[in-house]
Amino acid sequence: MKGMLYIVATPIGNLEDITVRAIRILKEVDLIVAEDTRVTKKLMTHYDIDKHTLSYHQHSSERKRLEILSLLINGKNIVLVTDAGTPGISDPGNELIDYLLDKDNNIKIVPIPGASAITTALSVSGFKTNKFVFIGFLPKKKRSKLFKWLKEGKVTFAFYESPKRILRSLKVLEEHTGTETRVCVARELTKMHESLYRGKISTVIEKLVKDTIKGEIVVVVEL
Repeated sequence: MKGMLYIVATPIGNLEDITVRAIRILKEVDLIVAEDTRVTKKLMTHYDIDKHTLSYHQHSSERKRLEILSLLINGKNIVLVTDAGTPGISDPGNELIDYLLDKDNNIKIVPIPGASAITTALSVSGFKTNKFVFIGFLPKKKRSKLFKWLKEGKVTFAFYESPKRILRSLKVLEEHTGTETRVCVARELTKMHESLYRGKISTVIEKLVKDTIKGEIVVVVEL
């Protein structure tokens, strides 16, 4: 019998933000495939999980993918985790899943839902979220076409951003969407220094300029 591949969401900051089911699966499987095994080891240590880990990241080779495929075919149950949040969302997990199913579409893929930085930021934005678009990271080129499409749909959108680029990106947003556009900048969600900056773009820029900007950032934009 072939093994199962569990796609397990892990905390985006606070280690308590993991489901009981996820902890059980992590303890029961034969192997944990992680984007960065050093990061995953911290979670494993916290929950007393003693399992072998294997790294899989964006630079992993065909040989590594074949190794994971072989283990599944030979009956090993495997967990796939990313550094934080849900695998397959802006990380190489989706490519691995696509590869495995392309090689053998009978492999069982089981989602174990949980934390996601995008849905966490949307939940506290107060903006309309009955429909939204996630664009990963704000592109450096062809922005005009993207903003035109988003404005025509009048749809809330969200993206990840780095501390070094956040002010520049907000000014680009202001240029393309107008000064009245409201944004919610969520920094270090669920962590000790969690901060939310919400309001018109110009107001948020003023607040950020006065603060030390560090950590992971999600931006939600209301159109």
